[in-house]
Amino acid sequence: MKPIDFYRSEFISYMESKFVLREPVNLYEPINYILKLGGKRLRPVLALVTAEIFDGSYKKALDAALAIEVFHNFSLVHDDIMDAAPVRRGKMTVHEKWDTNTGILSGDAMLICAYQFFENYDPVTFRELAKLFSKTALQVCEGQQYDVDFEVLENVALAEYLKMIEYKTAVLLAAAMKMGAIVAGTNNQNQELIYQFGLNLGIAFQIQDDYLDAFGDPKTFGKQVGGDIIENKKTYLFIKAMESGSAVFKKELLDLYSIQPKEPEDKIEAVKSIFQESGASKATQEAIAFYTEKAFKILECLDITDDKKLILKEFGENLMQRTV
Repeated sequence: MKPIDFYRSEFISYMESKFVLREPVNLYEPINYILKLGGKRLRPVLALVTAEIFDGSYKKALDAALAIEVFHNFSLVHDDIMDAAPVRRGKMTVHEKWDTNTGILSGDAMLICAYQFFENYDPVTFRELAKLFSKTALQVCEGQQYDVDFEVLENVALAEYLKMIEYKTAVLLAAAMKMGAIVAGTNNQNQELIYQFGLNLGIAFQIQDDYLDAFGDPKTFGKQVGGDIIENKKTYLFIKAMESGSAVFKKELLDLYSIQPKEPEDKIEAVKSIFQESGASKATQEAIAFYTEKAFKILECLDITDDKKLILKEFGENLMQRTV
């Protein structure tokens, strides 16, 4: 196994070789823009690493990894339009840099491109990858709809929230790992276990993303800090604050989530204060640790060597220590 940065570098080089600017420029330039904005490349790297964890070649997994990354960025382009988000990875979002119609059309083209990368596999592997991808893509859309629905609900149960982030975020990370396992040709049990590992790590990742949205460093987070608060999103922090048992906190929070001030800084700070005083901030950090540990326990059942289990565990530990 090679260092994580090696797989990231190899993936970026492969992606750049596949996405060169072509006509019509107004369709493909926004695609190149969003793909080259950076980001952690978490999902494609996991696909490549997983392929080698199960004794396959990362090179064989490059097309599957690229399909996952292109789909992920497609979803970001459309999510940013829905959220009216001005910033992505510290830069202007596609719809802000161009316009909404361009964002919609370029995003649609990205979804089609993602499917095309599976065509480079043999028929059996193609079928397995495409079947998993279609299921995952639909779940991501369902998760996004749940997220939108929650914005107008006064109360969202914790179980509902967890289902939403499982679909919106975790399944794509899990699918990336399972795709690496499929390409490597490992058995069905290993495929399912690595999927569950990725799923729990993905849940922890999204809860942490919610936490960083409120309490992250604006210089490193890459998105507008407090964006979820401005958009009145029912995050783990919000739900835990509502469950704190304090009628005062609940009323203040609902009042704050009913307004959209022109200058949102005061609203953001007031909500963050409630998150901290209610214990929601601490409970959120505990949830991140819980799902991370749940993922690590699954590693014990995988039919791989201990040194490879350690690689996956260290990757998860580094991911949960992120500040961006």
